Amino acid sequence: MRTRAGWGRLAAVLSGLLLVSSPANAAGIEPVEGGVLPGPLPLFPSDNWWNVDVSGAPVDPGSAAFISLINNGGTRRLHPDFGGEVVPGSAQVYGMPYVVVDATQPKLTVRFIAYGGESDGVGVPFYPVPDEAITRPHWIEGGDPGNVDLRGGQDRHLLIVDRDNKLLYELYHVYYDTTTRQWVADSGAFWDMNTDNRRPEGWTSADAAGLAILPGLVRYDEVFDPGVTEIRHAFRVTVRATNGHVYPASHSAGSTSGALPMGARLRLRAGKDISGFTPEVQKIFGAMKRYGLIVADNGSDMYIGGTFDARWNNDVLNPAFAALTASDFEVVQLGWTPSLPGPPRLLRVH
Repeated sequence: MRTRAGWGRLAAVLSGLLLVSSPANAAGIEPVEGGVLPGPLPLFPSDNWWNVDVSGAPVDPGSAAFISLINNGGTRRLHPDFGGEVVPGSAQVYGMPYVVVDATQPKLTVRFIAYGGESDGVGVPFYPVPDEAITRPHWIEGGDPGNVDLRGGQDRHLLIVDRDNKLLYELYHVYYDTTTRQWVADSGAFWDMNTDNRRPEGWTSADAAGLAILPGLVRYDEVFDPGVTEIRHAFRVTVRATNGHVYPASHSAGSTSGALPMGARLRLRAGKDISGFTPEVQKIFGAMKRYGLIVADNGSDMYIGGTFDARWNNDVLNPAFAALTASDFEVVQLGWTPSLPGPPRLLRVH
């Protein structure tokens, strides 16, 4: 579970944003958990920070020290933070569910408890949350339906994609209050996936780093689709401690001396032999070499984010990921970006 730094309420919010809807089907489609995502994939433009090739980026001078801190005197192994049901038939799941709706999905007003000053769509009908998420399992992170209040012990993310307009809505610590008949959350973020718009500097999102979650998840469709020869985006990763933030992150949630900042990129070493893994796992690890990992939240060291999908086989995934350690990675120059001239944008907090 994350920890966040404190801040004052910001005056500016994006609640005045006007969305233009042009439904492909006037009758609309039913909301679908884990539905087909709008193309072309990967999500967001090709020059987005999630989608840029980092294989040739310089190594940060502090890489070895950062990796040593992660290892914490031992060996930190990778772990897939995703899978299917915890036990067959259970409401509880591993990984992040996501919901696909069309442009006709009604917008609802979400009441924000903790971070309204850094949330989008405050006080207006803005979030296209399907009614199905109230009572159906597997639509919200953790698996239990929205009318079960588990905010005290789980992050409870709700990720929603408007497939017609290529818009992404992400909520953190979400819960449906059956007394007021309203969705409540700690924070909410909106992303136009046609653009590279970044959160305002200092703002969080549904993730502590201020980044979108969905584009950084390992998805079953891209891993097992034979038509997808390469996964072309970075993956979301957590570490137990962070220190400030660097581009592309916009928000800090830790000040541990010597720790990686939010937004830091880790890259699987080019010389690491991955030929002994299954073709599907090689596809995942190959993306770690070319696109890397982005530190997006505080959590267990080297946990890689992915979607909930009942088809995942953790008997294959878990030992494969555990064969890689933090020492197989190097830290890319902090704040590195191919698109901005000048020195790296270092926004670290000590």
